[in-house]
Amino acid sequence: MFGKNKLIEMNELIFHYPNKVIFGNGVINRLASDCLGKGVEKIFILGISPLKAKMDQLINKLLGFNIQTKIDYSIQDEPVFQDIDDLLAKVRTFDPDLVVGIGGGSVLDTAKLLAVLHKGSQTWEEIIGVGLVKKRNTKMVCIPTTSGTGSEVSPNAIFLDKRDGGKKGVISPYLVPDAAYIDPELTVGIPAAITASTGVDALTHCMEAYMNKFAHPITDMYALEGIRLIAKSLPKACANGSDIEARNNVALGSLYGGMCLGPVNTAAVHALAYPLGSMFSIPHGLANALMLPYVMEFNMEAAVERFANVACAMGVIRQSTDLLTAHEGLKELREFLKSCGISEGLSSISIPVDSVNQMADEALKVQRLLKNNLREVSYDDAVTIYKSAFDGF
Repeated sequence: MFGKNKLIEMNELIFHYPNKVIFGNGVINRLASDCLGKGVEKIFILGISPLKAKMDQLINKLLGFNIQTKIDYSIQDEPVFQDIDDLLAKVRTFDPDLVVGIGGGSVLDTAKLLAVLHKGSQTWEEIIGVGLVKKRNTKMVCIPTTSGTGSEVSPNAIFLDKRDGGKKGVISPYLVPDAAYIDPELTVGIPAAITASTGVDALTHCMEAYMNKFAHPITDMYALEGIRLIAKSLPKACANGSDIEARNNVALGSLYGGMCLGPVNTAAVHALAYPLGSMFSIPHGLANALMLPYVMEFNMEAAVERFANVACAMGVIRQSTDLLTAHEGLKELREFLKSCGISEGLSSISIPVDSVNQMADEALKVQRLLKNNLREVSYDDAVTIYKSAFDGF
């Protein structure tokens, strides 16, 4: 499929990005003034309680500009479709001009769905899938407080559906925010474990965009630079959460990963990680981190040169052949995960071995992602990958 680092056939690529992306320390402070003259009179904010002091400062600024605000801190865990209705009732009662999400991926994805549903005629049941949202009538801003999901620049929102226990996506250009504010200072207080899992989630976005059937030279640039930045700086950010240079690099790498999600999207790592979340409540980033090296090893033979380039982006010195470089890259990936404190194998997080068959069944349902994978993943392949993941590094 791949030859000399070029695609044999140039794939069509469609980008849907926010109208405005603001990156830098302290940029959250620009939001209030940026709303002036934009017809914004009422803002509904979905936030996280650990940043309440920062939220209070923002609300005071907004009130100073005569902008009414309502803030909700109810999103604590990964989002569930069935929880949307209660929040949507609050939004519709307040009737804002703008919905703002300030938090991790769960908060951002929920804010995106609320903005779409607020003045729309569709229910959340009707928009699950790809391209089913008819329109969005409410403005939307996303401000991430973790460096990982890339939701602030993507057309995706992922939720758990209690009806069948599966993770499902709403994918639409209407879910791309009007503006994204990426403020690395907001990530400084994030604990090391969350820094690690969300950072590896971002790394996975970059790796899966590059090792992908629909890889493209434009997203390749973002993906390889994202890998380089995260591989270089995530262990530092985990070891010292106040290392602002490391936080900046990881935040930028996460942004690049998010920019790959719309045009290219993820593949088998995410598909096999979803059952860990839906069946055992493993956080999304950690689930990806646990599956990443095993799926990458499975995929390597389909694009050895590409994986060699990934290895070099992670800091591996190029060897005499691409295959040797790729194998060194796999070793480096495992050492990198260890340096970030990632658990070694599924058994380390108490997932029962006899769940493998059910996890494989669930993973095979995520065809919207598996179709992107370099190698076709059969049921037997999924079982083999899961079993290898129990053995650890």
